[in-house]
This record gives sequence, structure tokens and C-alpha cells, in this order.
Amino acid sequence: MEIALKSFFPAIDRSWKSMRSTCDNPACHNTQLMRTIPGGRSGIQAGEFWYCSVDCFALGSRTVLTELSRTRFAEDQRDPRMSLGLILVSRGQLSPDQLRFAQSQAELNHDNLENMLLRLEFVNQKQLAAARAAQWGYPLLTSDRIGHAVKSDIPEILLREFSAAPLEFSIKARRILIGFVFRVEHSLLESIEKITGFRAVPCFISATEYEEQMERVITAPNYESAFIQDFGSPDKMARTLGHFAVEVGVREAIFSPCKNFVWSRLTGKRGKIDVVFQFEAAIRRELQPASNVHDRSEAVLG
Repeated sequence: MEIALKSFFPAIDRSWKSMRSTCDNPACHNTQLMRTIPGGRSGIQAGEFWYCSVDCFALGSRTVLTELSRTRFAEDQRDPRMSLGLILVSRGQLSPDQLRFAQSQAELNHDNLENMLLRLEFVNQKQLAAARAAQWGYPLLTSDRIGHAVKSDIPEILLREFSAAPLEFSIKARRILIGFVFRVEHSLLESIEKITGFRAVPCFISATEYEEQMERVITAPNYESAFIQDFGSPDKMARTLGHFAVEVGVREAIFSPCKNFVWSRLTGKRGKIDVVFQFEAAIRRELQPASNVHDRSEAVLG
């Protein structure tokens, strides 16, 4: 009879299948039916996976967090064609004798060349920023485009870690202009693009301009962020993420590695929250002998 009904009512059968949704947590035995009916539970979408509840989402995120914590971002470590000192000399902003003296003083005081050039007042911060821009092949932002209030939904911990500041948000162009002080961190740019869906465009600014801009960064409405430092095992990270998922009434989750961080965004009916984990400790445990990993995991989870 079932076969006959399917043959006579193929459209009804297809509609029934489209309304069924199976949780992607392998341990879940609950199959959600008619998820698309108004008022029904919509579950949680995390990339290509769908979970029927926060508990299943937390268990599923443990796998994702484990994979991300074992992965380091392969940053492009290309060497610039010219050193910062030679660029300043070629521009007539520094003499060869000044460069040699600054290099010797930096080595003597165990300092870097840039700090020593500033301490000796051989160059100013704007000249250094312009030299870095030329060194790495990215534009230097003009001063008139810095110091404006910007609403941001990028975690401050990541901006501070990479000395980066959001300068402009264009909703129409779906673009974010990010100013860097020392070097362009591609891991941050890729994470911003994945998490926000906006194209991240890099440029260079001076250290003073960076601090001025960070004072003008305003938290976007219905947004907050949390930083979990040196948190430990992916199990504990997943449980913490589940706690924040309940608070926000999560409906969608996105994950992205960002050097030694994992940036996770939870969007729900009560707003949006970014949870940033630092997973360096988790990587160290993975590299330890199996017996040590087992003993320490029991201590953490106990």
C-alpha cells in the first residue's frame, strides 16, 4: 500500500521529504519533522551541518573545534624586496650613516630598528608607515580618512592582537577597510571575510593613527564578543560555546581559524555574539606523549 500511495501521490511524497530534517549529530536519535511549518523549531545551521538542539550543536562543534585547534594558518612569510631601512634611505628620509648608527644602537640595546629610529628621532611614525606600505606593496591611507567613528562587529581582541583597526564599512559595496600598523595579517582578513561576508581590504596606518581610530570604534547594535584565553580542551570549548548559544537563542553558527585563535560567531533571535578561543594550549597537549595527554585531560574534565 505504501508503494502504491507513493506512485499515486509523488508530489505529496516529495513535499513530505522536504519537511523532514535529520540532525547531523550522529548520536542524536531525534528526527525533526515539518521544520518548515511556521512556529516549528528551526534548529541551528552551522555551515553545511544542521542540528536540532543546542546540545547536539555543542557536541557537533566539538569536532569542528578539535580540527581547527590542530590547524595553524599558513601565513605568507615572503620577504620584502627591500628592507625598511633601505627604503627610507632611498627616499632621502634617512642617511646611510644614520641607518648604520641606528642598527648598531638597536643591536646594543636589544631593540628593533623601527623603535630605535623613532627614539633617535631620525624619522617619524608617518614616514615609517609609508615605508612599510612601500615595503609590502599595500597603500598608505591618507590622514583625512582616519579618525571617523566606525560601527564594528569584529572582536577587539583580534584587532589588538594584529594591530589592525576598522576604518570604513560599506554596506552597499560589502567591504571593510582595515588599517594595519606593522604587517598585513592575511589570517585576520580571511577570517573577517568568512565570518562577516564582507570583503576585507588592507592598508597601512601609523601607530598613532591606529590608537586614535581604536578610540572611535563603536560596538555594533545587538552585538557582543567574549574572549576565552588558554581555555584547554575542545570538550570544554564546546560546552562554553553551548552556554553562549543558549544565551543568544542561536540559529546560525560560523567558525574560522585566525592564527592561534578560533573565531566563532553565533547569531540568534536575541542578537549576535562572537566567541574567540585561544587554542595554543590545546595544540601543546596534542604534541605531548599520549599518557600525558590522557592524564591532563582527566584533570581538566574532572
